[in-house]
Amino acid sequence: MIYNKEERPWGKFEVLFEEKNLKVKRITVKPDKRLSLQSHEHRSENWIIIQGEALLELNNKKIFLFENQTVYIPKKAKHRIANYNNIDLIFIEIQRGNYLGEDDIIRYEDDFNRV
Repeated sequence: MIYNKEERPWGKFEVLFEEKNLKVKRITVKPDKRLSLQSHEHRSENWIIIQGEALLELNNKKIFLFENQTVYIPKKAKHRIANYNNIDLIFIEIQRGNYLGEDDIIRYEDDFNRV
């Protein structure tokens, strides 16, 4: 069951499950798009790559991620994921924290002028 689906300029996300202190999303990033460089004050995230290849920026380090790989994003860590390939990048995001609202984002850089 999808609880919420939102289209964005870089792709879309679907909330698959949500309860107190836990949210699970399926995120699709279109080819040659990336999310904003951001951090979260109230949540950490775990990601698992389902389809495609990703370039992750995590606290000034660049990490390539491939299908079936996972990564942990701690609270307050600056991070961004990019898809520089010609197919959709799909990953599952598991959020944990005392606040999981979409407004818990500090944006440092954004290709779509949301800073």
